[in-house]
Amino acid sequence: MCGIFGIINRNGLADRDRDLVRRLAAALVHRGPDGEGFAESGSVAIGMRRLAIIDLTGGWQPLWNETEDIALVANGEVYNFIELRRDLEARGHRFRTGSDCETIIHLYEEYGADCVHHLRGMFAFALHDRRTGKVLIARDRVGEKPLYIAGDGDRIVFASELRGLVGAGAVPFEIDPAAVNLYLHYGFVPEPWAAIKGVRKLGAGHLMEITLEPWSVRERRWWAMEDAPPIDADPATTVREMLDEIADLIVRSDVPVGVALSGGVDSSLIAMLAKRTLGDRLTAFTIGYEGGAWQDESSMAKEFADAAGINLQITRMDPEEVVRGFADICLWRDDPTADLSGSSYYAVMHAARQAGVPVMLMGHGGDELFWGYKWMRDTARRCELRTAMQGGKAGLRDYISLERPPVSWTGMTNWIRDGAGILRGWREWSHDRQADPDQIPPWDPHGLWREADAFGPAMLACWEEASKVDPSSIFRSAAFWPRSDIAITKLVSETYNCVNGIAQGDRLSMATSVECRLPLVDYRLIETVIGLRKVRPDHRLPPKQWLRDAARGDVPDFVFRRSKRGFSPPWRLWYRRLFERYGEDLRSGYLVQSGILRPEAYQDVHSVGDGYGRPRPLLAHMFVLEAWAQSMQSLADQARSRAPGE
Repeated sequence: MCGIFGIINRNGLADRDRDLVRRLAAALVHRGPDGEGFAESGSVAIGMRRLAIIDLTGGWQPLWNETEDIALVANGEVYNFIELRRDLEARGHRFRTGSDCETIIHLYEEYGADCVHHLRGMFAFALHDRRTGKVLIARDRVGEKPLYIAGDGDRIVFASELRGLVGAGAVPFEIDPAAVNLYLHYGFVPEPWAAIKGVRKLGAGHLMEITLEPWSVRERRWWAMEDAPPIDADPATTVREMLDEIADLIVRSDVPVGVALSGGVDSSLIAMLAKRTLGDRLTAFTIGYEGGAWQDESSMAKEFADAAGINLQITRMDPEEVVRGFADICLWRDDPTADLSGSSYYAVMHAARQAGVPVMLMGHGGDELFWGYKWMRDTARRCELRTAMQGGKAGLRDYISLERPPVSWTGMTNWIRDGAGILRGWREWSHDRQADPDQIPPWDPHGLWREADAFGPAMLACWEEASKVDPSSIFRSAAFWPRSDIAITKLVSETYNCVNGIAQGDRLSMATSVECRLPLVDYRLIETVIGLRKVRPDHRLPPKQWLRDAARGDVPDFVFRRSKRGFSPPWRLWYRRLFERYGEDLRSGYLVQSGILRPEAYQDVHSVGDGYGRPRPLLAHMFVLEAWAQSMQSLADQARSRAPGE
């Protein structure tokens, strides 16, 4: 686990390139506090900062092949390295270290760029083949490890984090208006866009091949979940077998491993899988909230931990702590991300690091893969209904139905707003009558899209440029039909899961120098579920039915009886305190001064609530963007002050 970076300059490395590589290392020290390494040759310089997890004394990077003409820097963990090494040694390869990542070099010698297909785990790497004058940059299938690219002409700079590029002075800080428009609709900036002009993300499951002579840059996708072959088997048994396989891989480490525990099925399952191997060495960590908020799951986590015989450490958070650390959290998440759960992510990882546990397992990804969210199931239902309507088999009466009021305050306000389901049904019917037949309906569980469409043009001073990107274009593809259930899983994985959930787990764990592992986004598990789904669609079953059935016998029955809460903080209270502290920044802060936000925008949508006691999503998202922008600008100013000759 580490941060990687590098420069490929078609015209040969200059002194400014070498200096920049050192500054990139300094900017990413939090991702690798244990040391650094560099390799330079001709037009290529690559480097890394290391967080030692496997082969603590010998696994230093860059890693080399036997003849030292292939150099590698890699971020992440290759979980199946033991099996790969056994096979590669049988083929005659000689290993210098016990590092899991050394397998990548020898796989490359065997298979070239197709080496990525043999890796099981999370990774982003850069490999320089001096024999052929090629550079291979690749990212894992689901995007657990990040990679940002700046430049696409004769000089390419890459790094694990956006703030690394800014903090090193590799790129100037200038917000991309198109990214702001995307952010208003999603609450994050989806791939491959980045929030800063001149920078983009290398997409999950993508690789880039650069040939130095003659110069060429090619990028392609090397994995897609929808390509998984059909599987005709019992879902619960098949998923269970895959979970058993994952259990043997996720705990491979030469340092202590812990688990982030909530009161739900996913984290409880991961804890039980890890306990098989680790036993009493496993420590669980959870978050509690001051004031006894209903979101506080610490008592439920303790009930499970006591039943499972797992040591549990509880960290309690209070609103003032959240307010004090808000600006730092916005920066550490790297991309602007509006989800307030970031403070909780950071707190649990910080607690683990303080306890001497530098590897943490999380149950993230189960909801996205197994229909855990109501809005995912509603979208699947709507896709089927729209197909029926377009075929003359459904009409308005099929869209409208009375819904029972939910138990939560947020759910109740949505229920009132939607007229107990009648108004929402009318809106969906009206939209679907004129909708693009090749577009999945964009999900909007909190009304963010409607607010962004209504207020965005008036709020943004840069609207003309911002509107050049259509946020809904991600949902439009003829390939989505007729299997909309698989398309929805793919879309959620590539947007909400990858850029909001997975990214927060990576950045906020690495901000504390902790490695975060997500067993439920294992690509073999994903392919297994998609293959089963192609034969037996499961979106009409109770939420997460396949996973629950597979987990029975490991997870205590009382966990299954709990209602779903999600990893949700007391956001109503937190928003109120954050608005009191930061809301006024929108009147004349960075976004106004840089021509992104109109000065009168805050007044136009100034109310903290929306009439139901909830924060206005659009305004809340904008003050998160403001805090992020101020912190990024500060990094850019510091970089300019340190730049040579300035």
